[in-house]
Parts: sequence; structure tokens; C-alpha cells
Amino acid sequence: MNFWETKKLEEMTNEEWESLCDGCGKCCLIKLEDEDTGEIHFTNVICDLIDLDSCRCTDYVNRCTRVPECINLKQHDFKEYTWMPATCAYRILVDGGKLPWWHPLVSGTQETVKEAGISISSYAIKESEIGDDDLTEYVIDWLGKPL
Repeated sequence: MNFWETKKLEEMTNEEWESLCDGCGKCCLIKLEDEDTGEIHFTNVICDLIDLDSCRCTDYVNRCTRVPECINLKQHDFKEYTWMPATCAYRILVDGGKLPWWHPLVSGTQETVKEAGISISSYAIKESEIGDDDLTEYVIDWLGKPL
């Protein structure tokens, strides 16, 4: 059996934990919270540290220092992060599901994340590119389309 089928998230080594990330980039999209309802709305605006080809952080080790809003998921109880997308491996495992066919640990390649349309690489734009625009103009649904 695979480690993700036998271990809880909190039992995983750092290497195992990190390998669960499929590299979709969705968690690095800038989010807006409705102050009245607490509802989280995703935008198609991405942190400037993300490489849009690989959807990986270009300074992963220092990301939380360079971007104070960046959350190190490993340091928290993941069950608190209900805002994570349904496609997220951490969310899937916490909810008792199985990794999908396109996940790199199942498929053996990172390319299946893009092939399945899970990656943000086709629709995300860098935060520095929007200038002084209002972030509410960039709110999207999970298909990456403006609302």
C-alpha cells in the first residue's frame, strides 16, 4: 500500500507531506473573504513568487517570510482549511477520499495535473500585473472563469 493510504497527514514525514502537493497552484491564488458571511472567494491573481509554468513557488523555503500572508499548511490542523479546493490532495485525504488518476503520485508524472485541467497555469495572472485594479474584478469560479 502507498503511504497516503495508510498514514494520516499528521503521521507523514516532511518528504511524504510535500509529495502530496500536486502543484496545481490553487492554494496560492489570492483569496478574498466576505466580512459579513466569512465566505472565501478565489481570484485568478497569483502570488508573484509562483512560476506559472510549473505552478511552484520560486522561493518555497522563504515564502512565509517574503509573503507574510502565505500560510504554511504543515504548521496547522488541516481540518481548519475548509477553503482548500476539493481537488487538493490534503483535502481529499482529510475527507477520506482517494487520490485521483491525475495526481502525480498516482500517474507518475506532473503533466497529468495540466492535462486534467486542474492546474492554474492557463488562467492565473501575477499580482504585479494587475496594478491598482480592484481584486474583486478578478473573482473566479473553480473553472478559472470570471464570475
